[in-house]
Amino acid sequence: MNKKILLFDGLSIANRAFYGIPLLTNKEGHYTNAVYGFINIMLSIIEKEKPDLVGIAFDVSAPTFRHIQCEDYKGTRKGMPQELREQIPLLKTVLQAMNIHMMEKAGFEADDLLGTLAKAGERDGYRMVVVSGDRDLLQITSETIELKIPKTKQQGTEIESYYAKDVEAKYEVTPEAFIDVKGLMGDASDNIKGVPGIGEKTAIKLVKTYGSIENLYEHIEEITQKKLKENLVTYKDQALESKMLATIVCDVELEYTWDEFSLDLTLSEEAEELFKNLEFKKLITKLPRASASKPVEQVEVHVLSGLEVAASAGECAITYAYEEGQLDLGLAFDGKVGCLSFDLEDPNQVTTLKAFFEQEQGLKVIHDSKQLRHILCPYHIEIKGQVFDTFIAAYLIEPTNETYEISEIADRFLGMQNVVSTESLLGKGKSMKAWLSLETEERTRFLTERAHVLQAAYPVLKKEIDDNEMQELFYGIEMPLVKVLFDMEVEGVKVDVEKLKAYGKELDALIETVAEKVYQAAGETFNINSPKQLGAILFEKMDIPAVKKTKTGYSTAAEVLEKLKDGYPIVEDILAYRQYTKLKSTYVEGLLAVMTKAQKIHSSFNQTITATGRISSTEPNLQNIPIKLEMGKRIRELFIPSSDEYIFLDADYSQIELRVLASLAGDEKLIHAFNEGIDIHTLTASEVFHVPFEEVSPLERSNAKAVNFGIVYGMGAFSLSEDLKITQKEAAAYIEGYFEKYPKIKDYLDSCVSYARDHGYVKTIFNRKREIPEINSKNFNLREFGKRKAMNTPIQGAAADIIKLAMVDVHQALQEEGLHSKVVLTVHDELLLEVYKPEQAQVAKLLKEKMEQAVDLKVTLSVDVHSGENWLAAK
Repeated sequence: MNKKILLFDGLSIANRAFYGIPLLTNKEGHYTNAVYGFINIMLSIIEKEKPDLVGIAFDVSAPTFRHIQCEDYKGTRKGMPQELREQIPLLKTVLQAMNIHMMEKAGFEADDLLGTLAKAGERDGYRMVVVSGDRDLLQITSETIELKIPKTKQQGTEIESYYAKDVEAKYEVTPEAFIDVKGLMGDASDNIKGVPGIGEKTAIKLVKTYGSIENLYEHIEEITQKKLKENLVTYKDQALESKMLATIVCDVELEYTWDEFSLDLTLSEEAEELFKNLEFKKLITKLPRASASKPVEQVEVHVLSGLEVAASAGECAITYAYEEGQLDLGLAFDGKVGCLSFDLEDPNQVTTLKAFFEQEQGLKVIHDSKQLRHILCPYHIEIKGQVFDTFIAAYLIEPTNETYEISEIADRFLGMQNVVSTESLLGKGKSMKAWLSLETEERTRFLTERAHVLQAAYPVLKKEIDDNEMQELFYGIEMPLVKVLFDMEVEGVKVDVEKLKAYGKELDALIETVAEKVYQAAGETFNINSPKQLGAILFEKMDIPAVKKTKTGYSTAAEVLEKLKDGYPIVEDILAYRQYTKLKSTYVEGLLAVMTKAQKIHSSFNQTITATGRISSTEPNLQNIPIKLEMGKRIRELFIPSSDEYIFLDADYSQIELRVLASLAGDEKLIHAFNEGIDIHTLTASEVFHVPFEEVSPLERSNAKAVNFGIVYGMGAFSLSEDLKITQKEAAAYIEGYFEKYPKIKDYLDSCVSYARDHGYVKTIFNRKREIPEINSKNFNLREFGKRKAMNTPIQGAAADIIKLAMVDVHQALQEEGLHSKVVLTVHDELLLEVYKPEQAQVAKLLKEKMEQAVDLKVTLSVDVHSGENWLAAK
């Protein structure tokens, strides 16, 4: 079989990568999304095509012969976005470090180089594959030259593939004749004018009939359509020039040897360092590396007779895998590693495991101990004693990482390469292998290797926790919280199924009613969920002024429609339609999908997702219930206690972030107001708007509330003006007035920004860290985003730490006093407890005390506690 050469159109793929992936930056604030996307596309295609040689052609900024021939060539094309422009030199540096051969030549476009190389490779007996988003390259395809056109989307990359036969099948002309089609119809993107009035269909028809533009003009008298003939005659020179501009030159003088295109994807130390700097962590793990960092140690696996020896060790690292009633454990202790399997249907083996996991002495090093607790729970086995969870520790040290797999911990903290990940061992999705389908030896090697990694990682992670002064955060908050969240997940919360179904029917009726209003206003029925159809109705048929256009048409995003809803009733109805349909799919269908036979939902509470430390939840996500919408509020009504013996108690911190801000800033006026129970929003309105406290109007208080919370989130004049529907000048005056009255708030927020600039991160009162890479970015918008994060994180992060600490204190107090009541849900600054009715007064007092005394601030914390027969009633 002939060898294969793979050629990439550099700028074309970079452009698609840039628009296909959201903007990314590294810690230094440099944009990286185009580089990351390009490398991913390149590696993906290399993996599929398995080429022998690889090369990339780039355009150069110097004018080409086409520009010299026609000054207007590409004259209408928009300039490259600055965010992409600055990534091109970086991309070339990365490719050079990866030893990927690159070519460019002044006076010619990348297409010309690709055409020349493709035809040369074909003559030399190679199979050629060219990857580009430019359809002009269809003209170079043949039986052995293939063009691949990637379409990069959020969900992945789709690729169209063309040989000569595919071009003929789609366009009804040969690749060579495709040039004549372009010459006649032109190309607006390159400002190739063609012949006015001739579109693709007419151009194809003419070329099919006459073969070429030149032959068409030889037979011009045969054209019977008057206007067509007139345009062809008038614009003959333009047609011939357009053909010339559209023709790819396939004989550019290039100096190269095919050996220069050799492929070796082993990352050099330089490339690995670049990838680390750019934070391409996943890419590093995908590729072989030439670096000298240590490989996985070949550890001797010991044959273990039982758990007794591990149980007697002072410290034991434990890895696990569970399937069909079999629990496999990897164990590392006292310099030994081994693997044991347990049949959890065997009472004797369960007893052995129970004794091991429930012993109080010794340290258990476990990765994701909450998951192991869930595996052991049905067999009435708890995990007791001291636990060091490497999953939680790695998150605290590097809170912005996407994942914390053991293989990644091995690489990042120990420099161990090639530790096998769960995904690489078993795969993922539908093709994921069953654990027990693996050979015993493979399972043993996997678990013991991971146990060895945890044993080695423990002292390193512990030192990081100590060095960053996170001991209280890790040992006093996050580790105890694992057990709290586990108990909440096991307990779950009951849903009133009949009310849920009735609620669903109400939503159906509202959806139908509001849809009918939209159709009546539009004068026709259409798919409201289709952005394309909706855009056509609103901005073309109804002539509503378009706020924003995208590459695919008019934007109908929520923020766009929000700006139009006051002047156009149909827009308000569309927003209502979207809200109702989202409520139906997310909460009615969503809750029914995850509900157990006991009519409970068991949400998963995640500790390692948000960079600020807030708890998130999935299946379902209870953090985003739209409580500002009346129908959204009623979702809470669906959650009920598990029996008539119980009632809900709901406790919510009052203005916790503002209290934290006042305390951190040391602003005496705000501290006094909070401690004396003075309404903070009325006070701010009085101070900023120069109105006597007693005369503050509801609108002034509402505006002051927006300013108060806007300050917490680092909001600028533009955003505040949008929120309050006032001018930016007025909003700026509000903010300036606020800082004049509360100067220590301004000093504190400025100090947060300054600290972030100097250190690259900020910290909470419990030393939770968050890196702010954008703070020193050259890009203004990114830098401002970094400033907002620097101001908000210490406040929001502290609030997250406080609610977590309160959860731990409340949970422990309930258990210590032997009460039946339990914490069942948390949403932001709120706790929901299912309380045994005879314990209600005791628990209400305990709940308020523990939450208000969770942390010692200059400002007293205030907690409102309410009871109810459902969650909404308890609010």
